[in-house]
Amino acid sequence: MSDQTSTSPAPYPYPGKLIIVEGIDGSGKSTQLLLLHKWLESKGHKVFFTEWNSSDLVKNTTRRGKKNKSLTPTTFSLLHATDFASRLYHEILPPLKAGMLVLADRYMYTAFARDVVRGVSPEWVRKLYSFAIKPDMAFYFKVPIEVAISRLLGGTRGQFKYYEAGMDMNLSQDVTESFRIFQSRILAQYDKIVDEYGLTVMDATREIEDQQDDMRAVVTKTLENYKPKRGGYGKRSAVFWRRFGVRQSERS
Repeated sequence: MSDQTSTSPAPYPYPGKLIIVEGIDGSGKSTQLLLLHKWLESKGHKVFFTEWNSSDLVKNTTRRGKKNKSLTPTTFSLLHATDFASRLYHEILPPLKAGMLVLADRYMYTAFARDVVRGVSPEWVRKLYSFAIKPDMAFYFKVPIEVAISRLLGGTRGQFKYYEAGMDMNLSQDVTESFRIFQSRILAQYDKIVDEYGLTVMDATREIEDQQDDMRAVVTKTLENYKPKRGGYGKRSAVFWRRFGVRQSERS
């Protein structure tokens, strides 16, 4: 177990299920979640997707702060917590209440890893997210740092971003070396979080298809007793989708 003080998220009474993925950039977690999304929909499930740092409430503020390189560790942490709170209450809880499956690309564990590496108190950041609910399934895609770097630089990115590489921490003048140091420290924090919160570890160096097969097996087992409530489910689901202006033909 971790030596951090754990503030366990509360379970929720809603008929839906929450599935989240974690991992450093280059772990392939987003690819796996996308494949799972398509597979669940092919099985007839109603699925809603949400991702880290996407709330309109703070997205523009965060973008300006990054552009000006003016974000302190505490400011960064508070902005992400605000984003998370907004998405929890507007994008995660409503579909769960409607009996849907919610897929989240990153959850509070991202903050527990990144913010702590930036110097924020582990106890403080856990209390900051004490309003969060416990996911039904939490996957951590573990990848060696050199593999992540090779994947990212070998793709369309070309170069790491300032905050992504931890350049604000003055770890190295070389952006790739700074990324290596910063993300390696995040990997160490994730190892503690896995023990503390019981995340399911996935070997992210395996073939994409093999990882997806293992992920689907875990999800299938967890959904064995998953039965969206009849009657009110259809009505609640329809009301939820109307909030986002999504037509019936666009939901599948």
